[in-house]
Amino acid sequence: MIFAKELNAALHECLETDERVVLIGEDIVDPYGGAFKVTRGLSTDFPERVRTTPISEGAIAGVSAGLALAGMRPIAEVMFGDFITLCYDQIVNHITKYEAMYNGKATCPVIFRVPSGGHRGYGPTHSQSLEKHFLGVPHLRVLAASLYHDPRAVLRDLLGQTTPALFVEHKLLYPQNFGRPGGLLATDDGTTVCLSAVPREDCTATVLAYGYQAMLAAQVVEQLAIEEEIFVELLVPLELSPLDYGPIERSVAVTKSLVTVEEGTAGWSWGTEIAAVLSARMFGRLRRPVGVVASVPTVIPSSKSKESRMLVGTPQIDVAIREAAK
Repeated sequence: MIFAKELNAALHECLETDERVVLIGEDIVDPYGGAFKVTRGLSTDFPERVRTTPISEGAIAGVSAGLALAGMRPIAEVMFGDFITLCYDQIVNHITKYEAMYNGKATCPVIFRVPSGGHRGYGPTHSQSLEKHFLGVPHLRVLAASLYHDPRAVLRDLLGQTTPALFVEHKLLYPQNFGRPGGLLATDDGTTVCLSAVPREDCTATVLAYGYQAMLAAQVVEQLAIEEEIFVELLVPLELSPLDYGPIERSVAVTKSLVTVEEGTAGWSWGTEIAAVLSARMFGRLRRPVGVVASVPTVIPSSKSKESRMLVGTPQIDVAIREAAK
C-alpha cells in the first residue's frame, strides 16, 4: 500500500477507536479529501468529526487549541508546511505552554500534520522544510514521517500523551510504497530504524537522515554497498526533537564517523545541533568532523532544474557518504 493510503488508514483508525478525535483543515472533506488526498473518505465515514475550515491557519491553530483544552483530541492538517509559520505564535506561546503554566491541570495535545518539502516545482512558498524552526521548543514533539515507521503506531503514541506534536510529512513520501527496502538489513533501536547491507561492525560510517531524505539515503547506501563495497549504517529517527541520542552514539562508537542529512536549509539546523552534541560527547573518538548535508540557504526557485540543484538529493548524499567512509 502506498504511504498516503497507510496514513489515511491510520487516521481512520484514530477516528474509529477514539471519539475524542477530530480532524480539521482546509478542503479535507469529500469529494476533495485534502490537497494530497490523505483524508479522502474520512468525512463520509465520520461527518461530525472531520470538518473543513476557512483559509486561515491561525484559525485552525486557535480552534484546535480550544478543542484540546476542552478534552478533545484534534488532529489539524496544515495544507502546506510553509503555512505553519502562521501558527507559530499560538504553538510556541500558547499550545506548548498551557500544561506547565497550569501545573498539569490543563493540557493542550494538538497534533499538527504538516505536508512539507520540495522537489515538485511548487516554488518558494510551497516547497520548504521549516521544521528546524520548531526544534528545541519546550514541550513540543517534532516527528518526521518515513517509509520505515508505521503511522498507526505513531498516531496511537501521540494520542496516548498530552504533549502537542508537529508531524512532518514530506510530500514525496505520499506516492511511495510503504515498507523497508529489501536489499538492506533492518533493526529497530527504540523509535530509530537502523538500515545497512552488512552488520554494524563492518560499517565505516553512520548516516542519520529522516523523512524523504532517509529514502534517498537508503538508495545511496544500497547502491554503494552493491557496486563499490562501501558499507555504512543508516539511522532513521522518528522523533527529531527531543532527539534520542542513544542509537546514534551506539552506532558512531563503532563506525567513528557521522553524516547528517536533511532537506532544510543549511545553518542553525538539526544537523548542526547534532554535530555539536556528538562532538562534545564523543570527543576524541570521532575519526573526522561530523558531516552536515543540508540544502543551499536561499529561496527555493520555481524552476525544477534550479530547485534540484538547490535542494539536497542523492548526489550530495553520495559525496558526503564517500567522504565520511574514508
